[in-house]
Amino acid sequence: MPNRRRKRGAGEDPPPPPLDASSIGGAVLAADEDVKKLTFPITTILASLAAAPRRRALPFLELNKGLLPEEADDEGEAEVVSPLTDPADGPTPPPAKRPRAADEAASAPPQPQHQRRLWVKDRSSEWWELRSSPAYPDADFRRDFRMGRATFAMVCDALGAAVAKEDTALRTAIPVPQRVAVCVWRLATGEPLRLVSKRFGIGISTCHKLVLEVCGAIRTILMPRFLQWPTSPSSSAAVKASFEAASGVPDVLGAMYTTHVPIIAPKVSVSAYFNRRHTERNQKTSYSITLQGVVGPDGAFTDVCIGWPGSMSDDQVLDKSALQQRAAAGMMAGAWIVGGGTYPLTDWLLVPYTHQNLTWTQHAFNEKVADLRRVAVDAFRRLKGRWACLQKRTEVKLQDLPVVLGACCVLHNICEARGEPVAPDLLQDLQVDLVDDDEAVLERPVRSEAAAKARDKIAHNLLHRGHAGTAFF
Repeated sequence: MPNRRRKRGAGEDPPPPPLDASSIGGAVLAADEDVKKLTFPITTILASLAAAPRRRALPFLELNKGLLPEEADDEGEAEVVSPLTDPADGPTPPPAKRPRAADEAASAPPQPQHQRRLWVKDRSSEWWELRSSPAYPDADFRRDFRMGRATFAMVCDALGAAVAKEDTALRTAIPVPQRVAVCVWRLATGEPLRLVSKRFGIGISTCHKLVLEVCGAIRTILMPRFLQWPTSPSSSAAVKASFEAASGVPDVLGAMYTTHVPIIAPKVSVSAYFNRRHTERNQKTSYSITLQGVVGPDGAFTDVCIGWPGSMSDDQVLDKSALQQRAAAGMMAGAWIVGGGTYPLTDWLLVPYTHQNLTWTQHAFNEKVADLRRVAVDAFRRLKGRWACLQKRTEVKLQDLPVVLGACCVLHNICEARGEPVAPDLLQDLQVDLVDDDEAVLERPVRSEAAAKARDKIAHNLLHRGHAGTAFF
């Protein structure tokens, strides 16, 4: 039937047998007769191609602008083969190898080596060399650095391991005595860093760094040795006996005072550091931080609390101090700390009577408390006289200022222990600045009724045992 489909493969020519062609002699071998009939035309075509003029073989580099890595040799260079090159001509010779960087460096002529030079500003250290000379008078040295040569040498020996630096290939390290001298001079005079830099022949930033490093070393190494609270029974008994012999008030362990250190107006929390009393007194806007200290009978500090904002009152600073925490833990039992009228009366803090219409007994008691408190006031006066940086606004950052002020207190104790005097002219203008008025009205001037009764008993004994003065008559 015409519409009937043929079976698959029916009527089709069979596929040609596979060809096994070989390029040897240009001959073609066939297995059957049909393939032998095609031998003459194929040979003719190959002969015509061989007789045609040969065209120039284009290297593959010109076509693709790159190299085709066909096979790598032992040294990692790739052999370039062009697909248009006749195999009969043989492989294309490999391109010349480029010399390596190490070979180029070895074959290149030696270049002159330029030695690195470090530019350093030429500064004169003649001022310090004169004062560090043994021929410099000791009186002048004490006038400059607020301590004699022996005390200065002791401080350098104690801080040597902490502040010493090693020499480098670029420069020689600053000696330990000069490092300590930069810090002590800065604390003693309060000079700007640019002037300190000129005196010692050191950069301004280096001077600032030295001041902070030495102050930190003083706080870490010397403060535990020279600023201690009398914790042992023997030391506490000695302090109480000394105060009682001078005033007649028993069980006094120290006198407390709080002063203010002026600062530059901070960028944050400006109102917290605003000092209203100093602003009203000096008719100039003042910002400050507080320095609360407890002083022993020898004029040395036994406890300090530094850094609270100047707008806080004395009783607020006291509540934030470690001294209040020590008292809350029961470590102040059986002892008194004498303070002024800006502090409240507590179980361990003895203050004068502040109400109106005082009796003779109360007047006599206030005189004795004033004498005890004068020990702390005089110690703060000598502290500020020695270290003039406490009298003026400093360039030190606010977060670094407590370390600097703590170093001043430690150096003060060292000078007091070694009998270093203070020049009288350094104390003349400090009396008005240190003695603040005690007319502050506290919300709770008496915080303990037991302490009020104990104060009345002490006042009665002072008057009837002949220890009270007669200045109130």
